[in-house]
Amino acid sequence: MPSTEVSYELLETLESLEIFHQTNKNTPWLAFDTEFVGEKRYYTLLCLIQVTTENGVYLIDPIKISNLDPFLQLIEDPNIVKITHAGDNDYRLLNTAFGTVPQNVFDTQVAAGFMGYRYPISFQNLVEGELNIRLNKGYAVADWESRPFQRRQLTYALDDVIPLHDLWVRISEKLKEDNRLHWVREELTTWETPEFYERDPHHELLSSNLVRSLKTKERIFLMRLLTWRREQAEEKDYSKEMILPGKLISHIVRGIASGKDALKKNRRIPDRYTDRYGKLFLQMYVDEVDESEKEVLGRLPSKRNGEINDNDKIVRDLLYLLIQHRAQTANVAPALVMPKNMLEKMKSDPDLKALIIDGGWRREMLGDTIVHWIENINELELDIEDGKIGLNVPKK
Repeated sequence: MPSTEVSYELLETLESLEIFHQTNKNTPWLAFDTEFVGEKRYYTLLCLIQVTTENGVYLIDPIKISNLDPFLQLIEDPNIVKITHAGDNDYRLLNTAFGTVPQNVFDTQVAAGFMGYRYPISFQNLVEGELNIRLNKGYAVADWESRPFQRRQLTYALDDVIPLHDLWVRISEKLKEDNRLHWVREELTTWETPEFYERDPHHELLSSNLVRSLKTKERIFLMRLLTWRREQAEEKDYSKEMILPGKLISHIVRGIASGKDALKKNRRIPDRYTDRYGKLFLQMYVDEVDESEKEVLGRLPSKRNGEINDNDKIVRDLLYLLIQHRAQTANVAPALVMPKNMLEKMKSDPDLKALIIDGGWRREMLGDTIVHWIENINELELDIEDGKIGLNVPKK
């Protein structure tokens, strides 16, 4: 049914939300999506929650209703299946704002990856592929913070949630036929743990490509610079880019040792940043490192370890290609099985390796041989003989 013909309830008071909770506390399923504004903010602003259940269609206004507990209780209820598409973004938003940890989740984007669709697939393409419905996405960048809502805005919002139930039913049936529903359930159980939503405050530093090429003193300064930018953004509720554009960071880090004048002479760094923060940046650079900073530095790769041996790269790339081939043969999206940089990280992260080795759907799909290679990735060697290319683990 087109969303323009669907009746819905717009909930703008706590009383109406409590009635919604009473009506739906025993529903077997709940599909939802959110609209939010993240531009020019540190904390994403939740602007609209679209919900469908067996009892109706609802639009919840979280700007007018500050207490969302009646809705959040349903998200945390393990007896209700929560249906989303790319729902990890919605759950992260709810967790950051309210500490919510969802239970009993089903995500159509993840599930589609176990049916041969690429991952991630857009909601529009999945709905068209499975339900033969074309969605109008004209309001994807609407101003969701403004009130009152426009009718076309709400039509767009409803399009993002109304097909979810039928998608869930159709995809679940196909997954049951292929005996893969338990694979999806296993993959999504991580979304139901607090750890999934925890983020290392030094994530930006630890994932930086720049840090690999820096000397120790420059690494310390980069760590302090990124921490300062994040804390300023958090305090002012500005985006980090509004505090200090990311494109300037490498120029500041590489020029700081030569002093404020060197930063001023760098034509890529606007004067307003050096005039306002030059003295602060220099102090960051010269301050002694403390114990907590040493702990973070110890988690960074050494320059030697950060450089990939040519032979190791060939072995890793070949193994990744074999994993991709196995996934495609099994009709599973390769990106869902393993991102490309995961093999490199496995060489120093036993937890990532355990994700494959200790069982579960990835081990079941990849098979014993590939799992053996992953288990021994640090000793794995390329073997070329008589026109055959292979991988092997040398016997000790």
